[in-house]
Amino acid sequence: MLLTIDNVLTADELARARALIADSRWADGNLTAGTQAATASARALLPSEPLQLADAVLVDKSERRLYLLRGGQPFRSYRIALGLNPNGHKEREGDFRTPEGRYTIYRRNPQSEFFLSLGISYPDADDQARARRQGLKPGGAIMIHGLPNVPKRPPAYYQSADWTDGCIALSNDDMLEVWLLTRTNIPIEIRP
Repeated sequence: MLLTIDNVLTADELARARALIADSRWADGNLTAGTQAATASARALLPSEPLQLADAVLVDKSERRLYLLRGGQPFRSYRIALGLNPNGHKEREGDFRTPEGRYTIYRRNPQSEFFLSLGISYPDADDQARARRQGLKPGGAIMIHGLPNVPKRPPAYYQSADWTDGCIALSNDDMLEVWLLTRTNIPIEIRP
């Protein structure tokens, strides 16, 4: 998908987003209640005019908030869940920490084991070097994603606890909005 010079979704991109929502994999009869709500929310979100896209993402771990930024100013804010051991920077594989620092959203996965996912470029060269000096593996596969496609716990758990292995999790309807308002190669800063 190409962006226009104004950094907005084009009519063609909106049509593709609408097609994704209407896709048979997302048909209401095949979805959990949470995903049905996200799909309904997405249908309401998609206007007939182009949407303004974020040019950066900010995550504040202490606030448990993800912010979409445009021109350095937040224009959307979402509640998030973090890794099971959220305090401090991710140091190694299996520490259940969410990394801290400046990264990039480098890929989009519509067929994730979670409801959509955006890949974060952790580990970077510094993370890899730090882990190597300590004789550790840095871990990886850090994502922004929605709820599990096959939940293992009741919905209330996902709404009230840090539950990921180190990723940043949103509700499905919030994840869909973030998906539609971001693109690859935009910066993400994760603050303590």
